[in-house]
Amino acid sequence: MILKDLNNSIDYIDENLTKNLSLSDIAHFVGIPEQHYRNLFIFLTGIGLSEYIKKRKLYFANKDLLDKKSVTDVAIKYGYSIDGFTKSFKEWSGYLPSQIYEDQVLISYPKLSFAINVKGGINMKTRIEELPEVNIVGFKKRVSMQFEGVNNEIEELANSITSDQNKQMHYLQNIGPNEFINVSYNVDEDFTKEEGFLTHMIGVLTTENNISNQFDVINIDESKWVVFENEGEFPKVLQDTYAKIFSEWLPKTEYNLADIPIFSFSKFNDSNRETAYSEIWIAVNH
Repeated sequence: MILKDLNNSIDYIDENLTKNLSLSDIAHFVGIPEQHYRNLFIFLTGIGLSEYIKKRKLYFANKDLLDKKSVTDVAIKYGYSIDGFTKSFKEWSGYLPSQIYEDQVLISYPKLSFAINVKGGINMKTRIEELPEVNIVGFKKRVSMQFEGVNNEIEELANSITSDQNKQMHYLQNIGPNEFINVSYNVDEDFTKEEGFLTHMIGVLTTENNISNQFDVINIDESKWVVFENEGEFPKVLQDTYAKIFSEWLPKTEYNLADIPIFSFSKFNDSNRETAYSEIWIAVNH
């Protein structure tokens, strides 16, 4: 169960704080694809992975200072320069390391423990789909991270696609879902909520391999997908569904997640452009 893996990852982080921990190290240890581990972490905790690691390092550094270890030794132990450690510690605690050393001040930052908090409020209808080996063909752009509201940079990407390019993508599209899809991937490893960048792609699914080099292409192996259907105010309901998937469904699912980008699409109501039917596709291993 993924919830157990997530808690194991927290133990792993604490055991390796004096090393140069990376997202790939942690995700590999628990066997969860990087993109999914990253999203699970932030949706369940509300903070970025790198921020959590930094604060746990500083908490243990605080304890070392209480044991009368020198500021220099503690800084080096946790991978800091002297100046960098002093600045980070002051920003986190409000104290200089020397004050901790002299005045015996303990600032607490507790270890995380993951649990499922079922909030309700969103009806998630799911189904299983299978796709052969396919390509996602379209156009990509590096955009700012955004968890709520309309992302203007993604809108700019959509508006930059010409009518001729639209026609060519429609021509290539030969497998469902027969919609323009949105894919986000290659998220900054050290992102925090509302900060950092990711690559966003707008495109179509096709089994064709003879593709013009004007297009960006993501190749996807034959795969099984869990599809989450939702309908309502756009983009709020779609974004709330993403959050519910990562905070409630994924932590308790028995599926193993495939290392394949998630994609989604939205179909707007002709009479009301503020509401849409959307689907979120998440690949799982057989």
